[in-house]
Amino acid sequence: MLKKSRRILFLASLASCLVLFGTAFAAAANYDVIIRHGMLVDGSGQPGVRGDIAIEGDRIAAIGDLSSAEATQEVDAKGLVVAPGFVNMLSWAVDSLVDDGRGLSDITQGVTLEVFGEGWSMGPLADTPATRAMMKEFLDDDTAEIPWTTLGEYLEFLENRGVSPNVASFVGATTLRIHEIGFDDRPPTPAELDNMRALTREAMEEGAMGLGSSLIYPPAFFASTDELIELAKVVGEYGGMYISHMRSEGNQIEKSVQELITIAREGKVGAEIYHLKMAGKQNWGKLPAVVKMIESARAEGLNITTDMYTYIAGGTGLAASFPPWASDGGQEALLNRLKDPETRAQIIAAMRTNADDWENLYYGAGPDGVLLSSIGTESMSGYIGKTVAEIAKERGTDPEDTVVELVIDSDNSIGALYFLMNEDNVRAQMKLPWMSFGSDAGAVAPEGKVLEQGAHPRTYGNFARVLGRYVRDEKVLTLEDAIYKLSALPTSNLKVRDRGLLKTGYFADIVVFDPETISDHATFEKPHQLSTGMVHVFINGDQVLKDGKHTGATPGRFVRGPGYRPAGVSLQKR
Repeated sequence: MLKKSRRILFLASLASCLVLFGTAFAAAANYDVIIRHGMLVDGSGQPGVRGDIAIEGDRIAAIGDLSSAEATQEVDAKGLVVAPGFVNMLSWAVDSLVDDGRGLSDITQGVTLEVFGEGWSMGPLADTPATRAMMKEFLDDDTAEIPWTTLGEYLEFLENRGVSPNVASFVGATTLRIHEIGFDDRPPTPAELDNMRALTREAMEEGAMGLGSSLIYPPAFFASTDELIELAKVVGEYGGMYISHMRSEGNQIEKSVQELITIAREGKVGAEIYHLKMAGKQNWGKLPAVVKMIESARAEGLNITTDMYTYIAGGTGLAASFPPWASDGGQEALLNRLKDPETRAQIIAAMRTNADDWENLYYGAGPDGVLLSSIGTESMSGYIGKTVAEIAKERGTDPEDTVVELVIDSDNSIGALYFLMNEDNVRAQMKLPWMSFGSDAGAVAPEGKVLEQGAHPRTYGNFARVLGRYVRDEKVLTLEDAIYKLSALPTSNLKVRDRGLLKTGYFADIVVFDPETISDHATFEKPHQLSTGMVHVFINGDQVLKDGKHTGATPGRFVRGPGYRPAGVSLQKR
């Protein structure tokens, strides 16, 4: 007992010394890693300062002049910027990380947290053969094991499997709808809506960040505003947020922004607009009006934010060229309608219309502005990299008929790029104080099967492009503001704890890059090119990028949202 008392007294005295003489203690300490002589840009938006930063275990242990300290590993960052790891607010690495946990295209840009859930999420899944078959088709692997049914189980699966970046996800409103309603165009019954609420609650307690929607795509398009409000209310109970690919980013964008604001207000949640854009030349001038709407809502006290990718083309399926009603009932129903001459004529007529009641991406881009980027049917791979106009000319058919035939022939497995935006708006948007960034793409390595398909250049360059083109070359943003938008802003919006800043006690998600050389190289013509200039990346204290090369380390963790409850401890029991 005497020894125990003396030990307690000694530890208490030591703790007091650490509080009073923390700096002196740090200077004499030994650490796992010290990154020395770098320009520390901490993510707060404040000017960078030269100094050192130490890592012990998975946390930042000290910041400042550590010239007297020692470490097992020393990193010389002279002439380099040291910053908190970057957040990809819209990641589609849900399948690519299952296939290859390195996440190379994002790691080489400094992304340390991938956030999933744009409408679709990897759970909850109905535990049925049909659902598992659908998931295997999505993963493009007939032999894949699907050892999860809930969103939390999927994210734990990734962590246990081994991935380099941290991972997080929203629960998808589309996924909830499919779980209860399928692909039909109808409202949920009261019982189905109750089940959707319960599934939302389960996902939030597992650690979901909130509710994500993608409202231009069926069956999400079939959801009413009231349905989304009811789910958002559940998310609000847990401090989560609502995030949405809105119903329109073009002709009806103001109406769609108002819907998002209404959901935020009625659901008592913060809300974010996925990849803000003014789609279609006729809509390029609407940015000031949209900004005014968002600023007004923020002045009301609503935390409305946005994210974006840094390119003038979007990317999605070629079938997004069709009106949503054509997909009522799912893919087989869509293909049957395309094959029926009368219904096909109605679909083509809709494609040629500058519609206000659905998002006509094809009309906004035109056949010259729709570029095929991927095709699941090997015999059709020769069309990758060609526009609809070019393929129509080759085939001797009208462009709209060409789109229909391509979707039928490929069994609806074609991805396409739609050129809809302009550079002036891209530059103006990234200056907005509430704007962060998301790639809307997977995290892949330019090797093997990946090279057999095209890709959007944002897959490889979205974040490096911010720091190279728009900070260094064009000076659209300051370095400090860009890093704030890449780190602390999104982690604050997500209510992620202990990440997003260079701060003692925070997780050691740290990037080191050369501000003079960081660059994106991927183009629409040659997309499979990694960005360069990112020198070192640490995630949870482990180095995953060293001198620009992946180390093979997979320290990524499931980062849980604000509603997380350990198993068996629900909000209702608190």
